[in-house]
Amino acid sequence: MLLATLAGCSLWNSGSSKPLPADLGANVAVLGVRQAWTARIGNVGTLPLDVHVAGNVVTLASADGVVAAVDARTGGDLWRATLAEPLSAGVGSDGKSAAVVLRSNALVLLESGKERWRQPLAAQVFTPPLVAGGRVFVLSADRSVAAYDGATGRKLWNQQRPGEALVLRQAGVLLAVGDTLVVGFSGRMVGLNPDNGSVRWEAPLGSSRGTNDVERLVELVGRTSRVADSICARAFQAAVGCVNVARGSTTWTQPASGAEGVHGDGDAIFGSESNGAVVAWRRSDGSRLWTTDRLKHRKLTAPLLLGRSVVVGDDTGLVHLLSRADGSPLNRVTTDGSGIAAAPVVAADTLVVVTRNGGIYGFRPD
Repeated sequence: MLLATLAGCSLWNSGSSKPLPADLGANVAVLGVRQAWTARIGNVGTLPLDVHVAGNVVTLASADGVVAAVDARTGGDLWRATLAEPLSAGVGSDGKSAAVVLRSNALVLLESGKERWRQPLAAQVFTPPLVAGGRVFVLSADRSVAAYDGATGRKLWNQQRPGEALVLRQAGVLLAVGDTLVVGFSGRMVGLNPDNGSVRWEAPLGSSRGTNDVERLVELVGRTSRVADSICARAFQAAVGCVNVARGSTTWTQPASGAEGVHGDGDAIFGSESNGAVVAWRRSDGSRLWTTDRLKHRKLTAPLLLGRSVVVGDDTGLVHLLSRADGSPLNRVTTDGSGIAAAPVVAADTLVVVTRNGGIYGFRPD
């Protein structure tokens, strides 16, 4: 199956002139934040990177094949592996094992920094693998999902779905919820039996539209927000919505024009739109709580809800902390200026961000 790929936002930023970002004004630090430590991983570039958190451990990777587990309390390495081959997706981890996909279409499992096994894959992969329940699950760009035995690398099953010829070159939806594997297939959230790949339920969040491959493209993108049986996600440039995974049904959807995932809690979810607006929706029914244009025309990451703050990174390397109540600025901190490469995470009471040049930054409250 021959597939074309589309970089997440490049099409939508094309044009003869890019609008100037909104002026941020002076930084007034309503919420005190200090840089606690820095580390390095190597150039991340455009690698679809998911920074994985398990307790105090943050696992991440560089585009050229360095994979590391970092102690979020100190910024020091717990282990580091050099695969010496470029990656197409990373990192998935259960806190013990870490999985990445090479650009040469091979799945690699590491334990404590040592390669345990690798298996060839039939298609490209842009979604970090999921390591859960002693297995490794892979969502490929040909819209197939496969399960591998974590101990041996043996393929256990494969589920293939039809789809359009065009796919996004960015991470999709792949997570475990109880005894169900939840996957994004085009614009639908699908619950699979992790033992054999059979479909348990499907819930639509976005639908194809338009007359050509680009206009018809509809994909669910990571990150997602899960609270109990509710999972909220974004359909690329189409909608934001929530699904009840116990019932396997869509709770609500709202039109939204963004390319990055969402985050939130039981009351609200938050997302960054393609024009730099940050939006809050009520989780129960999708009604809009607030919108701020303070970061307009900045390319933003998916947000992280952290206490009273909604945290987003931008393409200049700034990290913005906005009020969860109304989107007003609480603080902003700087990194190396190369752009934030992945959605921010929190571990060991530390806000961790990674830049495209491979800088790892740990911030803590003052």
